[in-house]
Amino acid sequence: MRVKAAVYRETHQPLSIESVDLADPGPEEVLVKTVACGVCHSDLHVMHGAIKSPAPAVLGHEPAGIVLAIGSRVRNVAPGDHVIACTSLFCGGCAQCVLGRPHLCVDRDACRRDPNEAPRISQNGKLIEQFVDLAGFAEAMLLHHRAVVKIAKDIPLDRAALVGCAVTTGVGAALNTAQVTPGSSVVVFGAGGVGISVIQGARIAGARQIIAVDLLDQKLKDAQKFGATDILNAGTGDTVKTLKKMTGGGADFAFEAVGVPKLLEQAFYCLAPRGTAVLVGAIAHGETVTLNPGHFFQEKRIMGCMMGSNRFMVDAPRYLELYRQGRLDLDGMVTRHEPLERIDEAFRAMTAGEVTRTVLMFD
Repeated sequence: MRVKAAVYRETHQPLSIESVDLADPGPEEVLVKTVACGVCHSDLHVMHGAIKSPAPAVLGHEPAGIVLAIGSRVRNVAPGDHVIACTSLFCGGCAQCVLGRPHLCVDRDACRRDPNEAPRISQNGKLIEQFVDLAGFAEAMLLHHRAVVKIAKDIPLDRAALVGCAVTTGVGAALNTAQVTPGSSVVVFGAGGVGISVIQGARIAGARQIIAVDLLDQKLKDAQKFGATDILNAGTGDTVKTLKKMTGGGADFAFEAVGVPKLLEQAFYCLAPRGTAVLVGAIAHGETVTLNPGHFFQEKRIMGCMMGSNRFMVDAPRYLELYRQGRLDLDGMVTRHEPLERIDEAFRAMTAGEVTRTVLMFD
């Protein structure tokens, strides 16, 4: 099957719109017609070299679409089903999967084609990589069946797509990773798509105070629409000192949702004793974080977060049910729609802070 896709070939260069070939589904694979795909900072990090990924590759990892065909051993979806896909691929048999932590699966290779097999994506017979096993910036995707989950057909696919990454990561960071408690105080550094999702997760968890921190006033204003009770422009004054004052001595939880070492340090320092700082953003390869060890005697902790500690097959339907109930705002997160050919404009708007999420539409 020949489809149009946005191909990453080298760092610091725009993606190129090219035709690529998809193989027929293998026994455990699903062919999906892409309808919508959110544009995430992680894709831009790859293009800038902050996240290492082989090239050439088709990027995009926040997709939703319609199943076109399935392999002989696929049972979780059928042709015609609406699905969302997530990069939290899992083998189902490793220790992490068996312990109920499929997002930390250590044998993703079990869900990939053998190197001796024909590649899922190719061009003139040569391999085109699938970024994080998805490759959503294309008119269709060939995926392992454990990368997709069926959703109800009445949910708009441009909204559902956000659950593939931003929502699963951010809401999950609050509910699953940190386990934000009712009545607690929360600080969120970064009010982009993931940060907004963290804010919503904290609100759903019943946090008493949710402070959004960013450099752009418009993003802070938007954060209030999603549940931030207070806002702080980080470009004015001593951020940590101000947050300590705003929280009455320190936050119970702080989330870094940008991927900047300094912000993770600030998230740690703004905590109250026994507080928890969570790294959600993707800090560039080679960067380091420096912390004053004396703060650990206040029993503070700092922890990582991989895709919201998700169990995608369980969490995604639950998040969509919260959307149905009006408790999770996906409509407000979709700022713009663009065709694949305007993907450069989507990245520009994201970098400029003009959008919460741009969603590419293929149909």
